[in-house]
Formats: sequence, C-alpha cells, structure tokens
Amino acid sequence: MADDPNPDQGWYYNTRTNEVEHLERSRSIDLLGPYPDEATARRALDIARERTQQADAADHAWEGD
Repeated sequence: MADDPNPDQGWYYNTRTNEVEHLERSRSIDLLGPYPDEATARRALDIARERTQQADAADHAWEGD
C-alpha cells in the first residue's frame, strides 16, 4: 500500500483482494472508485455491472437493435 502524506479521502474497492480500502490504498490498477462511503464501495461490482448494462442498452438503442 502507498504511504501518501495527503491521502485521498475516498473509499475504494480492491478487485484483487475483494476488500474495501480507505486512506492507505493498493495499486490503482486493482481499484474501483473513489466512492463517497464504505457502503457504496462495497457495492462497487454491482454498480459497475449496472453501469455496463446501461451503456450496453444505450449502444443497442443507438444502433437500432
């Protein structure tokens, strides 16, 4: 984890460890976020899934499928 003297105050979900992180964080490539609070960060995979479904629906609408 990074030792940052001015840590970001957001909450992150680590896709490698499946844990929520705050202040001390792992590599950014493993993180989703930032989220405003721990509960929202715990829902990160659900949020990503919902956003992907919305984007896919928008693509289909634009393509006329």
